[in-house]
Amino acid sequence: MEIAAGDVTVVTGAGSGIGLAMCHAFAAQGCSVVLADVQADALERAAAEVASLGVETLAVPTDVSDRDQVERLARQTVDRFGGVRIVCNNAGVSGAGDPWFGPIDSWEWVFGVNLWGVVHGVRAFLPHLVAGRGGHIVNTSSMLGLYAGMSPVYDATMHGVVALSESLYHAMRAAETGIGVSCLCPGWVRTGIIESDRNWPAHLGEVPQSSAGAAVTRAHVQRAVDEGMPPAAVADLVVEAIRQDRYWILPHPEWVEVAMERFHRIGEGADPIQAEHFPGMPPRSEMVAEITRAMGEASSDAG
Repeated sequence: MEIAAGDVTVVTGAGSGIGLAMCHAFAAQGCSVVLADVQADALERAAAEVASLGVETLAVPTDVSDRDQVERLARQTVDRFGGVRIVCNNAGVSGAGDPWFGPIDSWEWVFGVNLWGVVHGVRAFLPHLVAGRGGHIVNTSSMLGLYAGMSPVYDATMHGVVALSESLYHAMRAAETGIGVSCLCPGWVRTGIIESDRNWPAHLGEVPQSSAGAAVTRAHVQRAVDEGMPPAAVADLVVEAIRQDRYWILPHPEWVEVAMERFHRIGEGADPIQAEHFPGMPPRSEMVAEITRAMGEASSDAG
């Protein structure tokens, strides 16, 4: 679809990273931008940045895991601008603690933001897009929505976002609504996703502690993120995909190759395996050895 000056765009997770870059990209097109984020100080700074580009903005503090807050975001958007044209359900967190032996609260938090946040965003804004006779929805997933084995909780939510987005795409096409759908699946991008437990909800108590092995993985992931694609480059691909009405937004071809190997094994009925060489990470065998050493040292210290 065409993106025109004055088009109203909503971005969740707008306080930093890909979300903030999207806001800048849409502002560059002359769009009015509604920014939503759970972190109030980051949201305030982001809104000031985008407003300085000369476009109308609205900042709405929003916890996307809360349906009422997302519905309030939709109401405030329509009350202020009269409608909406583009919705980017982008907010996401990486989780905290051990997925199998740690508190279940971590699962509930990550699912609430990453998956329910997208569900709430689609359901809250879709009626307004239909009433406006068209528009576009961009749901942010990850390449870990196409490849499993890195992080059980995160991977599960990202797979869910891919599935619901594809179903939404088919539904919008079948109903001839004029609403496009895109699914963004990035690999390593220079964001603060690894520090997302900074927004761990206070009502859940203390942030769960990670194991020694998880700390090893986290360090390598942090390095890969620091060396990753600039968020602005990802945002440019989002704008291009909306203009071309393209579903898949895949910024990292090397990750696609790993995902394709997985699907080939599925087609053959072969058991899952983890890739020895994964984009941006040391060889798996080296990682396993490093994690084993770290866990052994932690056990000795505890004894």
